[in-house]
Amino acid sequence: MSEPEQMTALSFEDALRELESIVHRLERGDVALDESIALYARGEALRAQCQKRLADAEARIQKLTVANGVPTGAEPFGAD
Repeated sequence: MSEPEQMTALSFEDALRELESIVHRLERGDVALDESIALYARGEALRAQCQKRLADAEARIQKLTVANGVPTGAEPFGAD
């Protein structure tokens, strides 16, 4: 399985957990330059994957907004 395929196979929670781990490692500053660059690239790919998953989830939630079985369009959370 290629790296992009492995990344899309990760759950949102696993991808976020790995991203947080990468951020902590980079913030500590004890990683060699080449490894830092590789970690940064992996982190950026994970960030994009998480952002896409969130956008997809938001779109699905908007489609689920219905009244009396008829779609009424998207409503923001807490718009009671």
